[in-house]
Amino acid sequence: MPKALALSPHLDDAAFSCGGLLASLARDGWRVVMATLFSGSVADPTGFALACQLDKGLPAEVDYMALRRDEDRCAAAELGIVPPVHLPFREAPHRGYGSAPELFSDPRADDAVAADLAPALADLIAAETPDLLLAPQAIGGHVDHVQAIRALDSLGPAQPVLWWRDFPYTVRETVPLEPLAGQFIDRPARRMRLAPEAQARKRAACAAYATQIGFQFGGPAGLDARLAREDGIERFRLSGRLDAAAIPGLDAG
Repeated sequence: MPKALALSPHLDDAAFSCGGLLASLARDGWRVVMATLFSGSVADPTGFALACQLDKGLPAEVDYMALRRDEDRCAAAELGIVPPVHLPFREAPHRGYGSAPELFSDPRADDAVAADLAPALADLIAAETPDLLLAPQAIGGHVDHVQAIRALDSLGPAQPVLWWRDFPYTVRETVPLEPLAGQFIDRPARRMRLAPEAQARKRAACAAYATQIGFQFGGPAGLDARLAREDGIERFRLSGRLDAAAIPGLDAG
């Protein structure tokens, strides 16, 4: 049985950006795992970290990340993949980033999370023995996405990597930041045209992240409108060699 491992910075990124491909792989007999890197709970959040919870209508006493991990399990079930993996690293607001603009700026000089994350990723990859990795391109410029890429790149993975285009940043009205565009521009482009079943599974998985739908999309109708702009296609850049016949529907372009 072939295996795929999606390395998701946050609890929704993989489903949002490549959920259709993940569902398609599972349908075709692959073992598919979503692993979220920054999913650790933090007791008694304060400041900007607390504000990120309160602005979604959640009271301070709620374990926000535990709630989101439950959503992630539901999303994986909607995709038809195995239960997800959750690494305990803390999101950027718990690492000293104190405002929304800071989340989309260069990583702080004192943010050493990529160095801490790399050995954990190496252990995860060794345990899962994937034939294919999936990871973000950091479109949108979120610092956690950038640090995830730095950690994975430092390992020089032997497996092929499909680097996804980060949804929903890809379909927002303003031109998204692409701080790492230079390292992807020469990597071959690939696209996955999703069958109706895969599109439906992806939509259901995205909707499972109930705490995020209002914040990200303004509600379910906004989610549907943004997904419609993707036109049933997920796009990637490829590192390494991947047999063209290994994934039906994955084409150049």
